[in-house]
Amino acid sequence: MPRSLVTGGAGFLGSHLCEYLLRKGHRVIAMDNLLTGTTDNIAHLQGDRFSFVRHDITEYIYLAGKLDFVWHFASPASPLDYLQLPIQTLKVGALGTHKALGLAMEKKAKFILASTSEVYGDPLIHPQQENYWGNVNPVGPRGVYDEAKRFAEALTMAYHRYNGVDTKIVRIFNTYGPRMRPNDGRAIPTFVPQALADKPITVFGDGSQTRSFCYVDDLIEGIHRLMMSDYHEPVNIGNPQEMTIRQMAESVIRLTSSRSKIVQKPLPVDDPKVRQPDIGLAIKLLDWQPQVDLQEGLRRTIAWFRSKPLPEEI
Repeated sequence: MPRSLVTGGAGFLGSHLCEYLLRKGHRVIAMDNLLTGTTDNIAHLQGDRFSFVRHDITEYIYLAGKLDFVWHFASPASPLDYLQLPIQTLKVGALGTHKALGLAMEKKAKFILASTSEVYGDPLIHPQQENYWGNVNPVGPRGVYDEAKRFAEALTMAYHRYNGVDTKIVRIFNTYGPRMRPNDGRAIPTFVPQALADKPITVFGDGSQTRSFCYVDDLIEGIHRLMMSDYHEPVNIGNPQEMTIRQMAESVIRLTSSRSKIVQKPLPVDDPKVRQPDIGLAIKLLDWQPQVDLQEGLRRTIAWFRSKPLPEEI
């Protein structure tokens, strides 16, 4: 029975990955310092094959016994989080990745880095292919996240090339689904609670900036396929269906039958104007592409938010 460590296992993506691996027959250790994750996300997973370890992975990681896979997902991932936690974001991208790679090397385990489309910055090439080096402001407020992930990619490739670690890098594009934290600064978990409460929907700028939203189940399937492959360079996993932020807000209003109106706020510094993955490599290499269309994914996500108490501040 394979044994997996998921760093950031109590987070949005990490908890879905833990759930998926348990269905695949793995023994799973979720490791998280609960800075942005919560044990509520994994409470339903308790059992003989699942365990949770509260630990800050920027410190030395010790695990007894064999380990087959390291899935490195620990990091603040929303703009609100990494702007409030800049040092922690940089440390987990650098020191945390170093510790996780060291463990994978010691255990002779396969390793995958959860990187991000943010390595492309505010892109000058559209859609974004894996061979694009990006347009990132290293000293801007978003640089703490962008550069943490870019460094993590470089470190991962160094461990592969010089230490022989079997590594993979997934560049994750905008992902949504159940267990997102309301008000985390990302579009969908901001819009849905606002719409459910009939409050104004806050859109940054004029809403013409684009994103490409992938449902979480599709993303996790693609990540698993990449881990099981023999490929070591970065691979985009996301949904190429591009839409404006205003279109997303309008979709949420329609699907929630909300009386909300859209209001505009100033555009954040270095906010990317466009974002769309070229997934040709994932299709060719992994025989993967998204299966859940946006309307169905939003319906599932909205149903989950309906089942939870609305936050006091929306």
